[in-house]
Parts: sequence; C-alpha cells; structure tokens
Amino acid sequence: MTTDRPVFPDGLDLNNCKGCPRVCGADRTSEQLGYCNSSDAVMISSVCAHRGEEPVISGKSGVCNVFFAHCNLQCVYCQNYQISRNHTSNHALKGVDQVIAEIEQVLDQGARGIGFVSPSHYINGMLQIIDSLKKRGHNQRFIFNSNGYDRVKIVRSLAGVIDVYLPDLKYMDEQIGREYSDAPRYPQIATAAIREMFYQKGTNLILDDDGVIESGLIIRHLVLPGHVENSKAVLRWIADELSPSVHISLMSQYYPTPAVRDHPVLGRTLNIDEYEEVIEEFESLGFYRGWVQELDSSHSYKPDFDNSHPFEEGGQSI
Repeated sequence: MTTDRPVFPDGLDLNNCKGCPRVCGADRTSEQLGYCNSSDAVMISSVCAHRGEEPVISGKSGVCNVFFAHCNLQCVYCQNYQISRNHTSNHALKGVDQVIAEIEQVLDQGARGIGFVSPSHYINGMLQIIDSLKKRGHNQRFIFNSNGYDRVKIVRSLAGVIDVYLPDLKYMDEQIGREYSDAPRYPQIATAAIREMFYQKGTNLILDDDGVIESGLIIRHLVLPGHVENSKAVLRWIADELSPSVHISLMSQYYPTPAVRDHPVLGRTLNIDEYEEVIEEFESLGFYRGWVQELDSSHSYKPDFDNSHPFEEGGQSI
C-alpha cells in the first residue's frame, strides 16, 4: 500500500504551474490561467461509484472515481466532453472536505479503490485529497487514471503514493496527436511517462483475495476508426520497449460524440474488421494479459455528466 507523501518536485507551484508537459507557467492563483483554464481551486465534476472499468479495477462494488474538470488534452472525440472542455465544461468548485465526504459515501458502499480521472493538471489537488484520506484512516488503493500526457518527473514523484497506474497510450503518430488532441510530441511524452510507470510497477498485478487490484500497471488504448495502423504501432511499442507481459486494455467503445458526428474519419464507430485486425496484432505480438471489448460496447459507454451519477441515470457503462 501507499507510503508517505513525497516532496513536491519543481513544477507544482501554482503561481508558476509547470505540472503537465505544456509547462505553460500560468499563475493559477490569478485571472491569467493557462492551457487547462484551471485555477488553484479544486474543480471536480463528479464523485461516483463506477462499475464499468476493467474487472480488476471495479471488483464487485465498483471503484470510487473522482472526475476532475477540464483537461491538459483537448481530444476532439472525447467521450467525457461535457466536463473535459476547458472553456465550456460542467464543473463544481469543491473544497477538499466536501470531496472527502463524497468519497466516503462511495467507500461506504464497498469500493476498494479510488480512481483519479484526468488528474494531470490537478496533481496538487489529488495529493491533498490523498493526504486527507490517509489522515482519516483510509487505506484504499489510489489509481492514477490519466491520458498519458504526463511529465516524467511528476510521475517519478508519485512513487510510493500511487498504487495503480492506468494510463492511456493514444498515439504513436505525432500528427494524429496534434490534430485530434492538440498534443505536441504526444508519442515521445506519453511513452516516457509510461516507461517510468513501468519502472515503478513492472508487469505483474498484485491482487487481493477477491481479485481486486492492489498494485500494478494497466495500459489502455482506444482503437479509433480509420486508424488501425496507429493502434498496431502502439501495441508494437509496448511489446518491443516494455514487455508483452504488460496488461493491456484494448477498447472498442469509441462512438462519435456531437463534435465529430460529421467528421470524415471519426464520424462513425469501428467496424468489426478494424477491431479484429488490431486484436490479431495483439495476439501476434505475444500479449496474453488484459482485456478486449465486445464491438457493440460503443452503445454501452455514454456517460451523462448532467446527471448526479453519470453512469447510471441516463448514462451507461460497459
């Protein structure tokens, strides 16, 4: 389980914020905000039990997911677009005490893990929440669920604090990362961050007696329509540079949100030939640990953050 909180590295000073790879140096205590348009106050859109994650994450009772507002990426196809848009997202300003109270309500339902979703621009807030939970005697697993666009030095500082890394590895194509996520150098930045996560956790997952994760690394990849070669390149990098023993969550749940409904490439769901080709690559590279989805999962993962529970009241989870 986790140990003491580390010394904050350079970059987490909110008067000169360089916590994510954009290192924009914004003074988040003023009105001159940076790329993520986030102040020094913790902005959280939802705290809820989520039963639609990988089985080792959710267990029977679900994981307590804390969804931060805004994001250090702006993916045109984002499935959480209601809360991730930096200028139009739904969010709530919540003090740490309020967040802790909402987390404890979910923990009372049996959740064993606390997942921080899109935390890369809110590392300080995440660490404050973790510290407060520890002081109140909670020893649940802490899960870092990021888009992969993270600074290595920040990830390194989380050793001993984060139990489970659950990053995306979206692109191995620089141009796609720029075009779809406004993410310069995404392949170089994300692979460097994931190398550090791998260094900390290795290939094995530590599970409790009920099969719920206690420690480890799971790499997620969402297969996009029309971009089979990008997905295969992602898998090849993991196999060649890390290990085919890494646990992979290979997702087919993509669906076109309103912003890309008329996009010439992204305006449709995956077809079965595309997903099967990526799965064949997965198998040919020797991966044997992880999860794939049913192709029709695109109809099942549509959260609605206008509801108090985005995955149950109108929203759906896999």
